[in-house]
Amino acid sequence: MPQTSAGPHAADPTGAPGPHVIVVFGATGDLARRKLLPALYHLHLERLLPSSWRLVGNSRGDVTDEGFRSIARAAVDEFARCEIDGQEWTSFSQRLSYCSGEFAAGSTRDLGQRVASLERDMGADGSARRLHYLSVPPSAFASITEGLGESGLTKRGKVVFEKPFGSDVASFHALDELVRATLAEEQVYRIDHFLAKEAVQNTLALRFANGMFEPVWNRTHIDHVQIDVPETLDVGTRSGFYEHTGALRDMVVTHLFQVLSIIAMEPPTALTGDPVLGEKVKVFESIQPLRRDDVVFGQYEGYRDAKGVAADSATETYAAARVEIDNWRWADVPFLLRTGKAMAQSRQTVTLAFKRPPLTLFADMDTIDPVRDHLTLDLSDNGGVAVSFLSKVPGPKLRLGRARMAFSYEGAFSSVLVGPYERLLLDALLGDRTLFTRADGIERTWELVQPVLDDPPPAHIYPRGSWGPPEANALIAPRDWHLPEPPTAS
Repeated sequence: MPQTSAGPHAADPTGAPGPHVIVVFGATGDLARRKLLPALYHLHLERLLPSSWRLVGNSRGDVTDEGFRSIARAAVDEFARCEIDGQEWTSFSQRLSYCSGEFAAGSTRDLGQRVASLERDMGADGSARRLHYLSVPPSAFASITEGLGESGLTKRGKVVFEKPFGSDVASFHALDELVRATLAEEQVYRIDHFLAKEAVQNTLALRFANGMFEPVWNRTHIDHVQIDVPETLDVGTRSGFYEHTGALRDMVVTHLFQVLSIIAMEPPTALTGDPVLGEKVKVFESIQPLRRDDVVFGQYEGYRDAKGVAADSATETYAAARVEIDNWRWADVPFLLRTGKAMAQSRQTVTLAFKRPPLTLFADMDTIDPVRDHLTLDLSDNGGVAVSFLSKVPGPKLRLGRARMAFSYEGAFSSVLVGPYERLLLDALLGDRTLFTRADGIERTWELVQPVLDDPPPAHIYPRGSWGPPEANALIAPRDWHLPEPPTAS
């Protein structure tokens, strides 16, 4: 039976997290090095970690406590968004330790003893919460979860699972059944870091805190919505992983669907866990399952030359999809999703294209752009909001030209060190699941793409540095793909 936690937050009266032991599985891996360890250091500098905490790293490698601290220091030196302060580093690093050896059912004793020892050292034996972060390949989720249940480390515990949670409907069900047998739902934190981006959260403020936007956020005024996450990077050293995953699983069913749910959701009764998660799931339930003709796959030139990639690989490094939402707000408004590797630019944008006015009064309107009014949300780290529209060009004649107004986070607000991973780690420590995903929502997203997984379209070859295969133009026709200058540009 799952071991329920002592309560959803376990925070002290000031709102800070209570005492915690943090266990990072895969602590010497790439994700921990690039994201988790720097994020924890940032939280330490911002005084957002518990007043009493310890971290123990775990992986197969034979590493000492001091060796792990050296690994952590190198990671923070390279990836932290601030200068390293010697005194602060000493205060942070003395809380780090390491427990070598594979952790799984039948091999849990060493880590269990280490966690108990750390709790005693903190003076919180029997009261400290445990946060387990699975920074490991999805193939290791099941064995580690079983080990957590066998060792009793789920008691007073929460478990963070990286994406993807499953790779299709069947694998989702198998993993979900195992997790439910070991953990209560309130202990499970399925992470998608896109949801913690300031610009994604700002979408909620933009819609629900401003009377000018929500009234037009619907099919009456919006012609189509485009969600774009192109990347200039190729698969790099991740070719072995990517060969068995592809862009649809890696990006569309996770990041892009999650962003879509935020854009399309109805107003929740409150901006807290269950109301927000419930409205997002309603969006997924309203989406029609994707058909083969709703998706275009591409593969950049040279992908098959990468190590670990089959010579005849059909894996997609590019995916574009046309999504229909069958509800009152969005009926007949297509949502166009596009992502890919080795593309012309790197962007993370959502573009809402407004409908044409019912009467054309300006003779030159049709010569500028068939859909010209756009609200663009830049979801990058220094994102913002831009409005593109038509304006009169100065002069004696009524001529139109493109105009643009932009808001940028950079410069508008003071900078803080709390980015997406920092926010999600803090929320997990506090027991706040608002920015995480729910099992029924993930199950539905796999159901939406399962027909395409069963009968995928061919992957069209596209040149590096391009916008992908031209076959994707048919998905948006008679419209055109729109990718404006970023809102932060001058």
